[in-house]
Amino acid sequence: MAHFLRAKQAGIQSDFSAGITSELFALDDIARYGINSQVSTLAYDPVQSLLAVGTNESQYGSGQIYVFGQKRVSVTLNLPRRASVKILQFCADKLISVDSKHDVAIFSLEHRRLVATYAPPGYVTSLLTDSSLDYAFLGLQNGEVIAYDLDREAVAPFKIPNFWKDQNPKARILPVVSVSLHPRDVGTLLIGYTEGAVIYSFKQNKPIKYFQYELPPGAPGGDSDPSSVNMVRRPRLTQATWHPTGTFILTGHEDSSLVIWDVAKDGRMIMARTLTDCNVHKPGTSTTSFGSAASTFSVKEPLFRIAWCSKQNPDDTGLLIAGGAPTTLPTKGLTFLDLGPTPNYATSSWQILSDHFDSPKRQRILPTPPKAEVVDFCLIPRSSPHFAGSHDPIAVLTLLSSGEIVTLSFPSGHPISPTNQLHVSLSYVHPFIGHIDLASIDRMRWLGMTEKRPTGPPILKGGAEATHPLKRYESRNTLQTAHADGTVRVWDAGHGDEIENEDALQIDVGRALGRFENLDVTHMSIAGATGELAIGMRTGELAVFRWAVNRNFGREGAINDFDDLPGTRGLTDIMNRAEPGLKEGLVPFTLLSKGQGSVTTVKMSDVGFVAAGFEDGSISVIDLRGPAIIFEASLSDLSKHNKRGSIRRSNTNNHHKSEWPTVMEFGVMSLDGDDYSSILLFVGTNLGRIATFKLLPESSGGHSVHFAGSTSLDDCIISISPINADTGVGASAQQSAVANLRHGFKVNGVLLAVSQTGARIFKPVSAKGASKTWDESLCDSAKIARLVDRGSALVGLFRDGRVRAYSIPGLKEFGHAKISHVLDIKRFSEAIVTESGDVFGWTGPSEVAVLNVWGTGQALPSSSDKLYNTDAVIPPRPTISNLQWISGTQYITPADMDILIGGPDRPPLRRMIEQSRADEQQRRLGGRMPANSSSAAAGAQEEGYWAYMQRQMNERTEKLGIMGDSMDRLEENSSGWADDVSKFVQQQKRRAVLGVVKGKLGL
Repeated sequence: MAHFLRAKQAGIQSDFSAGITSELFALDDIARYGINSQVSTLAYDPVQSLLAVGTNESQYGSGQIYVFGQKRVSVTLNLPRRASVKILQFCADKLISVDSKHDVAIFSLEHRRLVATYAPPGYVTSLLTDSSLDYAFLGLQNGEVIAYDLDREAVAPFKIPNFWKDQNPKARILPVVSVSLHPRDVGTLLIGYTEGAVIYSFKQNKPIKYFQYELPPGAPGGDSDPSSVNMVRRPRLTQATWHPTGTFILTGHEDSSLVIWDVAKDGRMIMARTLTDCNVHKPGTSTTSFGSAASTFSVKEPLFRIAWCSKQNPDDTGLLIAGGAPTTLPTKGLTFLDLGPTPNYATSSWQILSDHFDSPKRQRILPTPPKAEVVDFCLIPRSSPHFAGSHDPIAVLTLLSSGEIVTLSFPSGHPISPTNQLHVSLSYVHPFIGHIDLASIDRMRWLGMTEKRPTGPPILKGGAEATHPLKRYESRNTLQTAHADGTVRVWDAGHGDEIENEDALQIDVGRALGRFENLDVTHMSIAGATGELAIGMRTGELAVFRWAVNRNFGREGAINDFDDLPGTRGLTDIMNRAEPGLKEGLVPFTLLSKGQGSVTTVKMSDVGFVAAGFEDGSISVIDLRGPAIIFEASLSDLSKHNKRGSIRRSNTNNHHKSEWPTVMEFGVMSLDGDDYSSILLFVGTNLGRIATFKLLPESSGGHSVHFAGSTSLDDCIISISPINADTGVGASAQQSAVANLRHGFKVNGVLLAVSQTGARIFKPVSAKGASKTWDESLCDSAKIARLVDRGSALVGLFRDGRVRAYSIPGLKEFGHAKISHVLDIKRFSEAIVTESGDVFGWTGPSEVAVLNVWGTGQALPSSSDKLYNTDAVIPPRPTISNLQWISGTQYITPADMDILIGGPDRPPLRRMIEQSRADEQQRRLGGRMPANSSSAAAGAQEEGYWAYMQRQMNERTEKLGIMGDSMDRLEENSSGWADDVSKFVQQQKRRAVLGVVKGKLGL
């Protein structure tokens, strides 16, 4: 009965929720954007042009694997059990992961699912795959290396024992720290143990060289610790890698030493150095300590990752190193040692080779954001998956200790924006997002909002998007994300439908403000009808951006010009601070900086006004047609002049508390007692007050703002929604509604205000109306959601972990559902409810879930995007040179490796079996089977699959025998031809000699 009374008290004669029943209220899980937890590892496949991202297990869920391709191509792969992803590697059509539980999982890129798991007999410490082989080599903590057959999904009989125990039988634990194949000889393997490295030959089935880094007394080594410099030291090895030609190897050690060894001859040490010093293995070598005082030394970062890169010419190399730098250096980042072309090994002395690694052509730091170390990186090769993924890279994705990702060009180190280069989910950690907002923009307007700026070649080109339902709504859910570096991105999050304009807009807030620090964005608001964006800062500035053509395109503007616009009272023209590379887009327009504390709320209208509230309780309204500040006031001053009363008892304790705006909304309606409609501004505060302002036109063509009164609720206002009391649709300040005011159009409107403890529907500003108190829990976020052709309802998120729907105007609850299993309750206040019933909320630190309350209870659908391109051909693996082959080096092919690793009894490859099945089926469909022979038909029907495979193998062996006979005949013919040529040459020589003799004798 109470809801009927509320409808009468609110002055609304119709039930705007009459067409909505409880059966229509159910949660559909639509999509995810972002990364669910801290990023732990990265992997890139240059053939398929795909990027894989692994995450750590956390309180927000298990680690996951994200595979990203071009544009919005994204597939999420789940681990077989709850764990963190530690290692990721692509191998042909598969993705292999090793998790924190030391389980190996194999995923099919073609079918986008888990195909096999393997629990190795020990802890996995390293993983090696090669696109030319169907095996994954697993280095274990006990020092063994085992092979897993990716095609047969079983362990191969091949196993490499711990060879270092032959060097040091007393060692107890000698785990494998790295495993890598020779870049040109697949039959040679480099195994790194904690005490040294071993080169193993598959063809000889034995180790052929050992490498151990030993520092004699007096040698400074990498750490230069005076307490240990006078004793023999053997720093532990952390990683080992090949030179791109396989002529040398490099070992990295825990004291930050980089040691280069010869491989082709006697295996001697050529150079031991750090990032700053050379010949650290020789006694008496002076080093640079970088200490903060005299006679001190600085601690160096550990060597997190080393990659021996090469240009298109594999002999032109360089070292990319994460870590190893002194901790006292102010600049953080990657270090690149450009070694240049490698000297000719056959003709160079040891001194020449040593000088080559001693004096790089150049050494540069690829800078990354401060206060975070680079713990890993992933190179983006141009095309080749070989050379350990380090051949001719064009970019590098760096992983920071904070879990953020930074993309840098290579080798210059210039930052690359992920906007329209990487999937929008990666932008959530590139860098982290501090605030999000959402606006509904008309579809045609959004299709026209496409930036024009020069961009480089896309980093990710693989995959193909699945088809989605065409536009479910005419308006688009455009999400605005503010990042820690001052970048704001605007992009279409969709409704689970086809996204026609997938490009994102990028705004450089730091450039507009004229600084590049303290860029914490607190609130944003965009007007979908005008393409204007307002951004409020924690430092108190309000920056306004407008869709326009950049008048300074191609040249730098004077970004430090802080002169106020004449007659604008504190507004600064910032149009000359647009990015030089932006030709058309959201360019800086004007800046308000009053020093009134943090911006607590901001609202951009569709009719050319922007309002902002500040922490000190002040309010500013700007008319963008000037631009000009048309109103400034303080909430404390307005309360003294409030002429309107409240039927509710005000809280006397609130008079001694600080008050500031929390929500703003523009509307068009008639106030109680007025016989005309006008543009209104409603301001809700943290103390539950709602102030109403009129925006009235003046004879000069501008507008003035007048305080109309206020009313009070019990608690912090979280939502204000103007409603047309006759139709139930929104009464916001749209362009059509404002245009009708000149014709005397009147809107009979009411206001639905929601606080944390209740809601009220009333006609402003008399405070009359109906109210409801939340009995269940406090409300953190609320909005009116409309169901097409059914009506509208108030949807709110409550702290008991549920989302509830209430009728309008009766405020009767008619539906509720649990939502805490998807969204983080602690961040309910940051969740957004849209007019279409979509809910955008945080599931963790860097992931947003999209749900819809007008659904059927559907769970999150798996992605149907295509990842694997069968037409993308893996280039052949580099081989040994002709000179090496002539000199007697035995070359092992990948086919030979199948026999050496898989054994002679290994079944045929699955793709061969599938191809044979397909060929047989095609032959039967084409009528190629002999139909006139009943015995043959009966034999074909009775022939089993393995009998068929045996027959195929026999036929292939027969054909190979025929080919062998042909080759023998070819050899005989070639031999005969060579004999004929030899005889002919001898005859010509004999005739030449006889001709000379006859000439001398005069015959």
